[in-house]
Amino acid sequence: MHTRKEPKRKCMGCNEMFSKKELVRVVKTKIADDPETYEITLDLTGKKAGRGAYVCKKAECLRKARKAKRLERALDCSIPDDVYEKLEQEMGADA
Repeated sequence: MHTRKEPKRKCMGCNEMFSKKELVRVVKTKIADDPETYEITLDLTGKKAGRGAYVCKKAECLRKARKAKRLERALDCSIPDDVYEKLEQEMGADA
């Protein structure tokens, strides 16, 4: 039998490779009413539509990615501080 290859993704915080199941996806989705605006959310299922970047399930990795602006580069947009705080709260609740 052929074993299925497991997809790997890089954490934006620690730059280590993990399987997709071990990471949390941060997604930028366009809002239907106005194509110029977008929303940044956590995708715990890994199936939401939109541009995604991956972070470990540790809040420290999200802080590192924020400090180095890695998520902003990966998602190709500026992310306000309140969105980062909301992501940290959501991630803290999940851990």
